[in-house]
Amino acid sequence: MTDVLAERARLQEKVEGRTLIDSLADTVREHGDEAAYSDRNRVSEGWRTLTWHETRELALDVAEGLASMGVQPGDPVAIMATNRIEHVVADMGAVHAAAVPMSIYNTLSPEQVSFVAAHSGAKVAVLETEDHLQRWKSALDADGEIEVVLIDAEVPEGQRYRSWGQLVEAGRARRAENPGELEERHQALTPDSPATILYTSGTTGNPKGVVLTHHNVQFEAASTLEAAGLLDQRQTQVSYLPLAHIAERVLGVYGPQMQGSHQYCIADPSLLLATLGEVHPTAFFGVPRVWEKIQTGIAAKLAADPNPDNVTLVQNSMAAALAWVEAQEVGGTMTPEIEEAYRKADEAILGFLKLLLGLDQVRWAGSASAPMPVETTRFMAGLGLKVYDVYGMTETCGAVTANGPGGFRMGTVGRATPGMEVTLGEDGEVLVRGPVNTPGYHHQEEATRALIDEDGWLHTGDIGTIDEDGFVSIVDRKKELIITSQGKNIAPSNIENYLKESPIIGHAMAIGDARPYVVAVLTLDGEVAPVVAEKLGLEFTDLADLAARPEIRAMAQAAVDKANERLSRPEQVKAFELLGTEWTAESEELTPTLKLKRRVINSKYAELVDGLYR
Repeated sequence: MTDVLAERARLQEKVEGRTLIDSLADTVREHGDEAAYSDRNRVSEGWRTLTWHETRELALDVAEGLASMGVQPGDPVAIMATNRIEHVVADMGAVHAAAVPMSIYNTLSPEQVSFVAAHSGAKVAVLETEDHLQRWKSALDADGEIEVVLIDAEVPEGQRYRSWGQLVEAGRARRAENPGELEERHQALTPDSPATILYTSGTTGNPKGVVLTHHNVQFEAASTLEAAGLLDQRQTQVSYLPLAHIAERVLGVYGPQMQGSHQYCIADPSLLLATLGEVHPTAFFGVPRVWEKIQTGIAAKLAADPNPDNVTLVQNSMAAALAWVEAQEVGGTMTPEIEEAYRKADEAILGFLKLLLGLDQVRWAGSASAPMPVETTRFMAGLGLKVYDVYGMTETCGAVTANGPGGFRMGTVGRATPGMEVTLGEDGEVLVRGPVNTPGYHHQEEATRALIDEDGWLHTGDIGTIDEDGFVSIVDRKKELIITSQGKNIAPSNIENYLKESPIIGHAMAIGDARPYVVAVLTLDGEVAPVVAEKLGLEFTDLADLAARPEIRAMAQAAVDKANERLSRPEQVKAFELLGTEWTAESEELTPTLKLKRRVINSKYAELVDGLYR
């Protein structure tokens, strides 16, 4: 405990008494002429880029523009936009106006948008596209006081609407007329003032607004970056996850403001792999699905290679790299022979593969948001990439445990980050205490009391274990554990990760709550499955046609059989269905961060599931 408190005090000293406005000002003084944010908007080719000095100046114009619209300190400002310069600057501008920026998931339905708008009390909505404006139409009709700034969409008639350019121009003029106003607002802010409200993606029920303070986000950024070994190093990164996702905010907004890193923002996550090959980031965070796609892509190319010598070279090289990574785990032992074998493997083929992926410059690679399949972690290790799994949630402002250069163990989510306390409740629930914990949910006191107990422990809702070296493993969400009609407690994510090891399987959901046994609903991987089918010489029209082919169904059965070999009898999948459609956030089976919406899937495929039990 003494060490934890000492670490906490040391990091507290770095951020004590400071707001994000102070951190950005310091970064501009140190890195003002260096690149801050780049995107592909409003340019015919290449990237448009703002320096840190330009970013702050534009944010100050936006802050004054918001003030000219009547935004007062503490007022929520909603932002619905893709990852682009205007999104980040709108966020920073709201902070400099002493308001509270709220990035809203672009995929929320009009009903969910109306709930968030009314519940938060948003005064201004900054929207990017016509689609976003339509999603806000019901909310705007219900509240005639919300004013709207449109980045790209055509500006309708009416006083409540203005363009991004008009906002900036009005702010620039107001800055010239009232040079001291923003400083007065800055002085009124404290570290305990809200820096953002993030509405969770809502896998069950209406989303809850998580309040995060300036102190929360700055302590989290300092703690996470220290655990990653990146605290005092300027990085090159790709920003592609929604900015309503806490990991993207810490790594793409708050961390860079404290270290002057350069973010390449992309609006379409499907362009991620191509962007990696162009940017070659030095730090990269991928949700498990991203790493799984990289794994299945490489596996598919190997499967399609007609030269067995090439396949053998890659397999032997990956075995050498895996041994090299395992030797660096806590408890492992490195030898000159392992070092030399990896050096040769890297020179022979692995370095080239990492170059093709755009991951050759990566000094830190991380994953979180959902359980990372250990086989995927080991596959990446076979490329010589240590993908550090971390764990946290929006309510803890991001990571509270992390693997990192200072100690890692594959298959776990690491040890408590600097300054954080992590323990287990009597039922195995992971409990967290420290400066990153939210002060509570916005306007939901009862939910806040259920989240944080009288001793300050935040109840995560996750079941976990902690080994003798302090490494935490997450079993599953407490509410998602399957309890069969036989009374067996089963973690569905474990089953699902085994099933997804097959390259043709895109998503898997295990079902069995209050049922006699476990069944599964599977989807094909829309990119890999067609490649595999073509190699088999199968003719098909679409995924639905492919899912019905006996050869593909046999491969799905083989994936189930292989998973069952590693599962206890109550966990084994007794029946499955292979769908001919993909699951996406737009089709509502997945959250914007690509996690399963179990309630939606159970409802949508209820008849199909019932058929599996008949």
